[in-house]
Amino acid sequence: MTFDYHEPTSLREAIELGARFGVDGRFLAGGTDLMVQIHRGRLNPRHVVSLQCVPGLDAIEVDGAISLGARVTHRRIETTTDFQGALRALVEGAEVVGGHQVRNVATVGGNIVNASPAADVVVVLLALEARLTSLGPAGERTIALDGFGTAPGVTVLRPNELLTRASFPRLAPRTATAFLKAGRRRAMEISIACVAARLTLDAALERCQDVRIALGAVAPTAMRARSAERYLEGRPLTDEVTREAGRIAATECRPIGDVRASARYRALLVATLVPRVLARCLERIRFHTS
Repeated sequence: MTFDYHEPTSLREAIELGARFGVDGRFLAGGTDLMVQIHRGRLNPRHVVSLQCVPGLDAIEVDGAISLGARVTHRRIETTTDFQGALRALVEGAEVVGGHQVRNVATVGGNIVNASPAADVVVVLLALEARLTSLGPAGERTIALDGFGTAPGVTVLRPNELLTRASFPRLAPRTATAFLKAGRRRAMEISIACVAARLTLDAALERCQDVRIALGAVAPTAMRARSAERYLEGRPLTDEVTREAGRIAATECRPIGDVRASARYRALLVATLVPRVLARCLERIRFHTS
């Protein structure tokens, strides 16, 4: 495991190094994924470009659209007061990533680029309809998070591009978010299945006006349960309706069986977690508007 280590001090310098090294180079943010993959021989870059000294990539912006810099850590998400209300799902997703030591280092950008189908915060950002900004020699471009990952560990990011931030619109009134994860233990565990939701109620606080449901660890990439979303729109959120939404979501996912769980068990978890996450959203909206 040998590589040349580079520590640029500006975004422009980082992009120039990325362009020079191409497929032989890798950007390093927190390193909790990258260094493990290098150590295990899954990746063998000749050059590693650290982003630790590049200013601006660790910023959180909450004026207008919400923006998370690529180097924002999971610990920062956990402790940001603006995420304690309607955006609570971000905290719930971040606080179950590894242990404290991992969350102090692991970054949003690394989590996204790693393209794990079980990445908890990515599932939350998918429910928030996040868009990603990347920068390369050809300039800046915006990419929808939905479709950014094309297979486990594979994204549409070009070899010489750097992911700089993830952004999503401010939430509408009468909206809440929630995230739930199932694993073999409560902490430091990869999800067997996880679900995030963003729910907006009508003015009477009875019917679903708008909803997004995202699923993790039950398909080759994090995915939206679009049929379940369409089913819910305009309906009163009774227990029967949310259970049916869970059943529909379970038919949409494409889980695999492995040493941690069978495909059937993962689908059953989706059917169980979707009603629970919707109930949590419903409770939060009614609490904050009562």
